[in-house]
Amino acid sequence: MDDCIFCSIAKGIIPASTVYSDEETLAFMDIQPVNQGHILVIPKAHATQLSELNPETGGHMFKVAMKSAYAMRHSGIKCEGINLFLADGEAASQDVFHVHLHVIPRFRGDGFGLKLGPNYGFKPNRKELDDAADKIRKAMGSL
Repeated sequence: MDDCIFCSIAKGIIPASTVYSDEETLAFMDIQPVNQGHILVIPKAHATQLSELNPETGGHMFKVAMKSAYAMRHSGIKCEGINLFLADGEAASQDVFHVHLHVIPRFRGDGFGLKLGPNYGFKPNRKELDDAADKIRKAMGSL
């Protein structure tokens, strides 16, 4: 994809501060970090959303994120915890439409957090949960 910034980074056209690179993935520093040490893990092959991503590559991205998280905790970067975050689609706040997994170092008082929606406290009954599970399970069977 010609106009994708992450494809350009993966191809070396745009510079990045690389943490890790292999045949399938690239991990580099986010230029708008939540906290110092914030890493993005991307597939080198373009995929806009998770459903377009090869499952093996997705699993490999998670392994790279785990490796990055371990290294982050042992690097001297301020890190009392770690969030992994992947936004899939505009409604989920995806802003660069190339799959990317954030590895964010966290510490008390850093000011970052997730805002929960107004329905968060609502607890559905078992039938609603079972019905949703059934719909998703049926959709999985068609993949």
